[in-house]
Amino acid sequence: MIAHLRHLKRLAGRGHSRLASSASTSYLIDQPEYSFLKELGLERNNPGVYSGQWQGRGPTITSYDPGSGQAIATVRQGNVQELQQTIGLGVEAYKQWRQVPAPVRGEIVRQIGDELRKYKEPLGKLVSLEVGKIYSEGQGEVQEFIDICDYAVGLSRIYSGQLINSERADHTILEAWRPLGLVGVISAYNFPNAVFGWNAAIALTTGNSVLWKGAPSTPLVSVATTKIVADVLRRNNLPPVVTLCQGGTDVGQSLVGDKRVNLVSFTGSCKTGQDVGVEVQRRFGKVILELGGNNALIIDSSANVKMALDAALFGCIGTSGQRCTTTRRIIVHEQLHDQFVASLVAKYKQLIPRIGHQLDAQTLVGPVHTQQNVDNYRTTIEEAKALGGTVAFGGKVLERSGYYVEPTVITGLAHDTSVVHRETFAPIVYVLNAKNVDEAIAWNNEVEQGLSSAIFTEDISQAFKWIGARGSDCGIVNINTTTNGAEIGGAFGGEKATGGGRESGSDAWKQYCKRATITVNHSGELACAQGVVFNVE
Repeated sequence: MIAHLRHLKRLAGRGHSRLASSASTSYLIDQPEYSFLKELGLERNNPGVYSGQWQGRGPTITSYDPGSGQAIATVRQGNVQELQQTIGLGVEAYKQWRQVPAPVRGEIVRQIGDELRKYKEPLGKLVSLEVGKIYSEGQGEVQEFIDICDYAVGLSRIYSGQLINSERADHTILEAWRPLGLVGVISAYNFPNAVFGWNAAIALTTGNSVLWKGAPSTPLVSVATTKIVADVLRRNNLPPVVTLCQGGTDVGQSLVGDKRVNLVSFTGSCKTGQDVGVEVQRRFGKVILELGGNNALIIDSSANVKMALDAALFGCIGTSGQRCTTTRRIIVHEQLHDQFVASLVAKYKQLIPRIGHQLDAQTLVGPVHTQQNVDNYRTTIEEAKALGGTVAFGGKVLERSGYYVEPTVITGLAHDTSVVHRETFAPIVYVLNAKNVDEAIAWNNEVEQGLSSAIFTEDISQAFKWIGARGSDCGIVNINTTTNGAEIGGAFGGEKATGGGRESGSDAWKQYCKRATITVNHSGELACAQGVVFNVE
């Protein structure tokens, strides 16, 4: 794990969030067209640690706009000592917070949602600016946080255990769900606001305190979001039940290894997630792992092809291919394959004039996040060509300021080619030619990840096969819609190397709780279960 975290630190240095090097740097935050940054309470230099007050004594990093390469502002990260202090304060805050009635906790989360509504426009713009997402996706991400707050408010009045029949007369078995304590959230750069929101809203409602370590390359989103939450806590005279500690390798390692952090929710790569899972299990902590995806979109011979093409377009290119649910493979029935590829390429061609800066109203394809993403894109395409693949469209790095690449379609590779089985976080899709749905399902399931999947079919028997035991082995199994764009009402997460965790809706709240089984004897006499007799009289 240590080696991999060091690797992540090196990547941060190669991306658009780097150690600040010059006091004379020109920052976007000082330009009038970026006044929305100051609306969020951001400054040219921002403390990156919140534990009831703002501080930051670690290295200062600069956040960059991937669409232009220009510096946005800087953040003073925390160090290990500050993290330890923050953990201690979070534990103490939990002791008070757990005594607050759940519906009252829900009321605080409701206020957080309302505050997010006030700042949705500027916060969404910041998400777009710092990540590279287009405007509507930035706004949509903040909306996800708002939506999960609404969900959590309702949850606060209805989440409960069971009353279970006992085999013993005048005995009652109860089930209670109690908070875990301090929940640590380590989020990734591609969803720097929503992933924290999914975790925080549910964790707070069920009585936990939350410590957040945001991605090192999107620190401004972490700071701005925490300011919004902190204002709500302050107005209600609450302790810091939400804390933040931006930091590097040492901070992340310390958070993962600290037994006071009862649950670690980690979003990131499969390799790092595996390391995090082992470290947390070593101390008998709990984990939620939301890791990689190599998601397939299956096109059956009966599919509504027009709708499937539209789904493929967003599935492959949304967030410039940097969603864990991005469509990486399109598996097309052999009767439709050639025509589908031709139609998909025609749609891709229409996107070229709409590649641009993420905050431009006409842009549909923004930049990738860092130079490392560009390098991975270039390396993957060269490898695919060397293995016999044909670039049906795209394949070029665009020579302009920022990190821009062409959305790319690759054909001609076998379903089990090594590069097809590897997730590359870039807008590259492999189109595969399958004989039938059974073969397509087998190919869908053969990769190590199991996050998202989708089939387009008008055949009800194929649809029910797809969602049954012989169908997709993923956590998300869609019919006639994209692999990405999940709503908050259902539990989000996947199987196999995706980690098995679930966040957001359904009964995902149970992961933030510990279960207690309670037997109440109201008979006046002691009776053993299973008819056991044990006495000396």
